[in-house]
Amino acid sequence: MPKSSSIYTRVEPALKEQVEAILAQLGLPMASAIHLFLNQIVLQNGLPFYVKLPETKVLDYSALTQQQFDTEIEKGIRSIEEGKTLSSNKVRENMRKKSVV
Repeated sequence: MPKSSSIYTRVEPALKEQVEAILAQLGLPMASAIHLFLNQIVLQNGLPFYVKLPETKVLDYSALTQQQFDTEIEKGIRSIEEGKTLSSNKVRENMRKKSVV
């Protein structure tokens, strides 16, 4: 049995560059990171993380700085001025559609 086997894959250049930059900060070569990932698949008997769609981002206004809060309020005012609003009936209708399973 050979001591090692090769895996070849193609990825987008931008993704590869981002990953390499992060791994360099960790002092971890790409090959070691892939080896670590494969070992974790064996140890976990599956992917070592959940695979799911990201949750809808909800803005936590209590965590904003005053400037960030003011910017969000200004966005809301612009939306109203541009007529980008929904009636309360339309909001209720949309909520009913989303809650129907």
